Amino acid sequence: MNKFLSSNPRAPDTRVIDNERNAGYGEAVNQAWRAVDAPFVAVLNDDTTVAPEWLDALLRAAASDEQTGMCACRVILSEEGTLDSAGMLLASDGSSKQRGHGSRPEQWDESGDCLLPSGSAALYRRELLEQTGGFDPKFFLYCEDTDLGLRAIWAGWHCRYVAQARVWHHYSRTAGRVSPLKAFYVERNRWLVVAKNFPLGMALRTPFATIARYFHHLLSIGRHQGSAASDYVKQGNSFLSLVFIPLRALFSFLALLPYALRERKGILSSARIPPEEFESRCRQHSISLKEVAQL
Repeated sequence: MNKFLSSNPRAPDTRVIDNERNAGYGEAVNQAWRAVDAPFVAVLNDDTTVAPEWLDALLRAAASDEQTGMCACRVILSEEGTLDSAGMLLASDGSSKQRGHGSRPEQWDESGDCLLPSGSAALYRRELLEQTGGFDPKFFLYCEDTDLGLRAIWAGWHCRYVAQARVWHHYSRTAGRVSPLKAFYVERNRWLVVAKNFPLGMALRTPFATIARYFHHLLSIGRHQGSAASDYVKQGNSFLSLVFIPLRALFSFLALLPYALRERKGILSSARIPPEEFESRCRQHSISLKEVAQL
């Protein structure tokens, strides 16, 4: 049961949806946007802080073009002061990574087109959410922003990176940067992204791309480089678990495959762009498998 509570006497229109169970990030956001009738919906992780002009900048950008259904922020890592993301990039195995991660924030002063926003801080047009159904609750945690963004692209929407919309993010404070929990959901949900959204040619190449990325991960561990896989082992997690988690994630995905294929049929049957345009936009905002393994 959801309870609507006033959370701040100085802001009486504020409402909190209090779930009795953990519904997951995507479903929690869905509950929120369905409870209001605003034309735009802003989402933020609970470990973020925004600049005063953040929301105004996003609304101006979205309102300037009717095809802009999503807006990405300039997200800055709170502790390091470096960039977390300026939108998201997509790899050939379905992995999504933050554009510009680790670079200097001032390098991203110019707004422009990008593939899709990070769910840590983004703005969505309500029409897009209604058309696509919003976030997929099956993801529960991680990659739900990639899935929604790709479904929105199939539906004909574009994403705008808004440099003036600055956000400071305490990266992966909830689940941990390299925790087994995060590794499982990222790996399982990557397969869901592919099954639901990739055109057939891209999807058939995914298993080979996956093997290539695993190879790069092994190289980074052997070289003691500061990648997520290397840090996972350094923090006391066993190498065997690093092998077991992808297998567990794959079997979990296979249990969801019938659902993913039903969703895929609906996504592709209502698509407003051809597969060639979808693949072209993904290539335009892509990241190599080697780069994914090194992050």
